[in-house]
Amino acid sequence: MTSISRLFLRLATAALVCGSLTAPSHAQEEKTAKQLFGGMKLPSRSEAEPLGFYAKGCMSGAVALPTDGPTWQAMRLSRNRRWGNPALISLLEQFSRDAVKVGWGSGILVGDISQPRGGPMINGHASHQVGLDADIWFTPKPATPLTVEQREQMPFTSMLDKSKFLTVDPRKWSRTHMNLVMQAASYPQVQRVFVNPAIKKQLCETWTGDRNLLGKVRPIYGHDEHFHIRMSCPPGATTCQKQAAVPAGDDCVKGLAWWFTKEPWAPPPKPDPNKKPVKPRQVMLSDLPKACAAVLAAPARVEQDATYGGAAAYVAQPASSAASRNINAIVKDPPPADDDVPTPTPRPAE
Repeated sequence: MTSISRLFLRLATAALVCGSLTAPSHAQEEKTAKQLFGGMKLPSRSEAEPLGFYAKGCMSGAVALPTDGPTWQAMRLSRNRRWGNPALISLLEQFSRDAVKVGWGSGILVGDISQPRGGPMINGHASHQVGLDADIWFTPKPATPLTVEQREQMPFTSMLDKSKFLTVDPRKWSRTHMNLVMQAASYPQVQRVFVNPAIKKQLCETWTGDRNLLGKVRPIYGHDEHFHIRMSCPPGATTCQKQAAVPAGDDCVKGLAWWFTKEPWAPPPKPDPNKKPVKPRQVMLSDLPKACAAVLAAPARVEQDATYGGAAAYVAQPASSAASRNINAIVKDPPPADDDVPTPTPRPAE
């Protein structure tokens, strides 16, 4: 029996004990996957497993990042998206401590991670479905903790100069911002760090540490007010679908050039008035890994027991010694920017 089959059997057994069916019911199939997973308030009482791909899956046995910590605060609590795989929550707590060491105020502000059982969200993200993605604000945690209301209302701060095309605003962006992003990229278990293309370009022009780390920093739409950490599938997580490895080297030419052409920003073609509009197909539960039906049907854990550091305790992952060396490698002024934009190539993989 494969590990996926064993996991499905455990989830199915738990659901049947509670009198629930693990197969998708007719009512479930009438609802979209984002409606089903968006309606879950607590995680499943089962082993922690990422199921499927970052943008097409779910998760079992999630734990929550505590709303407040010595070096972090969770934002937008009303969204109920501070749930993740224990390995990611441990990494975030470690990163929050390292952020203070590189001068990032009193810690980090953590945005969306995942829903209690992962899966597609009603709004905001295509990924964040298996508990291995997390958003970090480009605003440090203030010395005086934010109230719940402040966490709901506090606006984002863009790092871009909106009067220019894809240009970082030097009045907002600092060397500490650079150090923070590269600190995130330095952890071996982090596979990708998503940022705005302008920020990637700025990093390519100014980072003087380990250039190979820049390959992990991937340009993408948006992400000028926060950056997105994506963790690799944890060791032994055979139910997790791996993403292709990032290119070798800093990927500051081939992987970046496309974003500075007209193609990424061109408006979509006008629809043919002679053709009937095609309604987009919604993702249904049957489109996700089969075990996700059992995840929905499984009994819930108590929130206190499911909060990281509470009744469910995990061993924190130590900081990478290489990370400190990378940060300390910045010993000279950044080189002047290169105004030449390389020849564009087809859009690279994210």
